[in-house]
Amino acid sequence: MTTQNFRKAKISRETSESNISVSINLDGTGKSTIDTPLGFFKHMLNQISKHGLVDLDISANGDLETGTHHTIEDTAIALGRAMDSALGDRKGITRMSNKICPLDESLSQAVIDLSGRGYSIIDMKLPNNIGEFPTDMARHFFETLAVEGRFCLHLSVLSGENEHHIIESSFKAFARAFREAATLDPRAPNIIPSSKGTLTK
Repeated sequence: MTTQNFRKAKISRETSESNISVSINLDGTGKSTIDTPLGFFKHMLNQISKHGLVDLDISANGDLETGTHHTIEDTAIALGRAMDSALGDRKGITRMSNKICPLDESLSQAVIDLSGRGYSIIDMKLPNNIGEFPTDMARHFFETLAVEGRFCLHLSVLSGENEHHIIESSFKAFARAFREAATLDPRAPNIIPSSKGTLTK
């Protein structure tokens, strides 16, 4: 189920593996209400809200007896679809952004194009888990988010040793890049930033 208003959207997705609901306001102030039993994942979703200046209301629960994969993946599906819906026809958006964010010894770069086409190159090599969060799910989260949000994302870890720092700097870099790319360009408020005239086909 999807409902959409100007720059806002709400997505609900229920399967035998998870029950996810996402509400997003692209023109928010960074307020978030995240309800999930996965503590580190909640921390990362808060980064998207805070540094992306989007308001997020997310409830994410799944079949944790099989692991955390379904809950994390299905949240990425719902959040990506909410982002896509809230962007609408993408008229007037800045569209592209490149951000580099540090966290102590870690440094991550996110380059994004809200192109209307889902594609990603994610360069994250993380050997260990953080509590109940398998660190490879960070890579898979961003891959799924890009496909469902219909944007191109190049995300690279430039340096880092601590898994928590690496993942958090990556989420912050993504949030900052998405924030700028989704921002309405005051010089082109009614223009779709594409030479083909559409970002939805």
